[in-house]
Amino acid sequence: MTVFHFFNCAILTFGPHAVYYSATPLSEYDTLGTSIKAALVYLGTALVKLVCLATFLKVSENDSFDPYQELLKALIGFIDVAGLYFALTQLTHRNISQNHKFQAVGLGWAFADSVLHRLAPLWVGARGLEFTWDYILQGLEANANLVLSVSLAALGSLMWLRKNKPKTLIPIIYACAGIVATMPSITSYLRRGLGWHFPKVVGFELFTSLVMAFISWQLFAACQRPSSS
Repeated sequence: MTVFHFFNCAILTFGPHAVYYSATPLSEYDTLGTSIKAALVYLGTALVKLVCLATFLKVSENDSFDPYQELLKALIGFIDVAGLYFALTQLTHRNISQNHKFQAVGLGWAFADSVLHRLAPLWVGARGLEFTWDYILQGLEANANLVLSVSLAALGSLMWLRKNKPKTLIPIIYACAGIVATMPSITSYLRRGLGWHFPKVVGFELFTSLVMAFISWQLFAACQRPSSS
């Protein structure tokens, strides 16, 4: 039963990444190499963030919300944006369209994040003798992170690769990218500052990921239309 629970949680956590790759044109255009490169960039970015967190943040004796510490975390979190910039603009990609490029990069980014942050806890905890919903919720959280990562990659693609985007949409694109990039700090405030329980936080992440995906899709579609100016 414990092994069955582990596999269920693992499929919930990592399965959507494989489904996304197989069910979209990414598999037809063989963008797996792009996703792997993006995953490697994520691992390098995570290492830089880890060094910065260890250098500039102090170890808290309690789990209370510290605005100064969270602000530093949010600023350090923007290293992810720099990593995405590198993955989208500096890596050599196969001859794929901008639409497929940002999806492949976002998919690789999200998969690496899930492996780095959820595989070990899942392996150790989900095989325990006592059933718990925590690892199912972590799987749902990984799904939300997948949607947010692809949305951030789409917004980054508009910011850095799309030259002829409508000027009226530029502030909205940057604002949405800022919201997605600071989601870890937002959820940290909900947990520590407002005392939200994990299921409620995951529900918020799922709802927010769908909203940001819809907005990103609309912005991407609007920037694809021929400019009237």
